[in-house]
Amino acid sequence: MSQHDLVRELREDNGSKIVLLVADGIGGLPITPGGLTELETAKTPNLDAAAKDGVTGLSLPVLPGITPGSGPGHLGLFGYDPLEYRIGRGILEALGINFSVGSKDVAIRGNFCTLGSDGKITDRRAGRPTTERCIAIVNKLRTIKVPGCELFVEPVKEHRFVLVIRGEGLGDAVNDTDPQAVGVPPLAAKGADAASQKTADLVNLFVAKANEVLKADAPTNGLTLRGFASYPKIATFQDLYGLRSAAIAVYPMYKGLARLVGMDILDAGDTLQTQVDRLKASWNDYDFFFLHYKYTDSTGEDGNFAEKVKKIEALDAAIPGIRALKPTVLIVTGDHSTPSKMKSHSFHPVPTLLVSDLARPDDVAEYGERSCLRGGLGHFAAKHLMLLAMGHAGRFGKYGA
Repeated sequence: MSQHDLVRELREDNGSKIVLLVADGIGGLPITPGGLTELETAKTPNLDAAAKDGVTGLSLPVLPGITPGSGPGHLGLFGYDPLEYRIGRGILEALGINFSVGSKDVAIRGNFCTLGSDGKITDRRAGRPTTERCIAIVNKLRTIKVPGCELFVEPVKEHRFVLVIRGEGLGDAVNDTDPQAVGVPPLAAKGADAASQKTADLVNLFVAKANEVLKADAPTNGLTLRGFASYPKIATFQDLYGLRSAAIAVYPMYKGLARLVGMDILDAGDTLQTQVDRLKASWNDYDFFFLHYKYTDSTGEDGNFAEKVKKIEALDAAIPGIRALKPTVLIVTGDHSTPSKMKSHSFHPVPTLLVSDLARPDDVAEYGERSCLRGGLGHFAAKHLMLLAMGHAGRFGKYGA
C-alpha cells in the first residue's frame, strides 16, 4: 500500500482548518563561522511564541545533501514524493498564469538575461526588469515564427516569461539552456531522445531569432530557457486528502504548483497584508490554505543578508493576524533553504514549526535553525509534513485493528 492509498483510506472530515505558511527559502547560514543565520538574527517575537506553543523540527525537501528547486520543494510539502513526481518548471509557470496547456504542448520557463557583445551572459536576470518591460519584450518575441510548430510567449513577472511550443511528436527531455553562471554564453538545447531533439531544434531556432530581435534591447537582450515539461498525471488535493483547498500566492509559479494539484487560486493582491486579508475573507470556504511568501527567497538569492532579515521580520508581523483565526493546525516552514551566503538554493534542512492543540510540546521557544535542531519533530522528510498536518488536525482514523 502506498502512502497516498493509506491517506485515502484513513482520512476523515471533521471541519478542522489547516494553514500551511511557506516562507520560500527561509533557511539560511551565518555569514561568518559561529555567527547567526538570517532567521536567528531577525527579531521574531510572534514566530518565537508560536514555536513555544507548538513543536518544531527540520524538514528535508528531497534527500540529505540534495538541493531542490521550488517545484520539488513545494510538492514535498504538499505530500507528493518529489522523486516520483518530477515536474518541470515550465508547466508550473504556464499554469501559474492560467495558460491552458494541452496534450501537444511543451511548456518552458524563460528568463530574460543580459548578453555582452561577445554573446556571454553578464546578468542572468537582466537586472530584474519591471513587469511592464517584460510585457513589452514579450510582445517583440511574439513576432517570431518557427516552421513546424505553434509558439506562445506569455509574460510572467519581472525577468520571467513562459514559452509554449505546440506540435506533433514533441518530447520534454531537453536540458536547460541557462548555464547558471555569468561570463559564459547560454547553452544550446539538446534532446535526450528523438522526440525531445525535435523540441530542442525548434527551441534553438526560436532562440537564434530572439537574439536578433532583441539585440538592441539591453539589458533584456537575451534569454535562457528552463524546465521543459509536458503536462503530468497527478492526484488532486481533493482526491487525496478530501480537503477543500485554496492557494493564496502572489507569484505565478506558486499559483501554478497549487493549480497542478487542484487547489483553488484566490486573488491575493500583491502584499503579505492583502494575502492575510484574503485568508480572513475566505476562512469559512475552505479546509486547507496554502500561503506563499516569496521575499525570503529572492533576498537570499540576491545575497542580501540584511534585507532577508527585514523580510523575515515582515513575515513575523503577519503571524498574529493568522493565529487570530484560530486554525486547528498552523505550519510555518519553507520549501528549501536559500542562504544569502550562497546566493542560491541549498541542501540544508528547513526550520519547521507546527502549532496545534494536539502538538506534544518540546523545549524550543525560538524559531531558528539551531533551536529547531532540538525540536520534537526531529529531522523528517518534507513529504511527511501533510501526514503530520492531517494527524494534528484529527483528520485520520486509526490504522488497523
